[in-house]
Amino acid sequence: MGSVAIEVKPQGKFMVHAHDPIRHLRYLRQSLAQDNESIGFFLSAGCPLSVPMPEGKWPLIPDVINLTRYLNEKLRGNDNYNSLLAEVVKAERNPENIEDILSFLRSLVLVSKGGEVRGLSEEKLRELETVICSAIVEKIDVCLPSGETPYHRLCNWIRSIDRKQAVEVFTTNYDLLVEQSLEDNEVPYFDGFVGARRSFFDLRALEDNLIPVHWTRLWKIHGSINWYQEVVDKQRIVYRYSEVKPNASQLIYPSHLKYEESRKMPYLALIDQLNRFIRRKSSFLVLCGYSFNDGHINDAIISALKANPTAMVLGLQFGTYEKLGANVESYPEAYRLAKKQHNLNVWTFDRAIIGTNLGAWAMPRAADDADAELSQFVSVEKSDSEQPVISAQVKLGDFSAFTDFLKKIIGTSSQVKNVK
Repeated sequence: MGSVAIEVKPQGKFMVHAHDPIRHLRYLRQSLAQDNESIGFFLSAGCPLSVPMPEGKWPLIPDVINLTRYLNEKLRGNDNYNSLLAEVVKAERNPENIEDILSFLRSLVLVSKGGEVRGLSEEKLRELETVICSAIVEKIDVCLPSGETPYHRLCNWIRSIDRKQAVEVFTTNYDLLVEQSLEDNEVPYFDGFVGARRSFFDLRALEDNLIPVHWTRLWKIHGSINWYQEVVDKQRIVYRYSEVKPNASQLIYPSHLKYEESRKMPYLALIDQLNRFIRRKSSFLVLCGYSFNDGHINDAIISALKANPTAMVLGLQFGTYEKLGANVESYPEAYRLAKKQHNLNVWTFDRAIIGTNLGAWAMPRAADDADAELSQFVSVEKSDSEQPVISAQVKLGDFSAFTDFLKKIIGTSSQVKNVK
């Protein structure tokens, strides 16, 4: 998605780079309509926030910060948990981020054999892991509301075209919302596990791509609330169960320290899959609800983009370029990476980095409005100014708006087939 820009002179003083939203939306529509190219979606923590809920019940699933606050409040009567949080602070980790808390806890487990570490025994640490995971599961083991949701719109789009290349969905979320929406729309999918009673991870099927083309691929990079690690013949093996088991230690947000135990651990295999996907010729990956705060994932994306200049990754970010009311960038790491990597584009509501060029969304005042289908996704700022362009906003960083966009372009493939 190369840079298509116009130059403007606000108030006759400074040259500013601007991006025409209609031209870029048209290119996005063409890219997503291909039936013979590798198209993927990366869904992260911001996506569940877009699910509409009855008054007083939003959000369906809280973001990481609010989930952590919920856990800290729920477990504040647990002395061992309070001790753990105190140690998290001493270690200069973030006690308001459950990822940091769990990773720190699991790093302590690894060095607690035969004694205590930071005042906590291995038994207490493992009990804490189970308590934390159970509390997380209790909060996020939810179902999508009946009717149309952004997840259902995405899956309906997936099943709308008979593709030569399977759609791949990567997610860092460990809820079961994607699975529910795929099944509600009767979209067959493969998540790396095979079997019915106690499904096991099939590394060969993943790496050799031995799955039918019409099956969507679902890769849960940070684990899932129905994944469990069990000891079999003194080896820890990950299984997926059809139901969520209470009072168990789910494999969610696994610490990177455990990734070194085996190349067959799902995390490494799934990170490799993300890398392989982006390295395919002309691959196109759309990031939704991802804040670029995971260094491991960022490294995988950037290294693959550097190796494959024909690939494109588009980050759709919720909100404006800067936080409202503050002169602070909303997604500094995303901007830093996109300004260096030409095939990583980042769109916020009011600005975009396209082809390493930062610019505001702006439409030529004389532009025609023939493409009404795309114009509905652009809001234009009314102005009596004589400037040749009009400020605009593109809100596809809202997962709900993006899936509305997908819904509108269903069937477009027949019009733009083999156009790239």
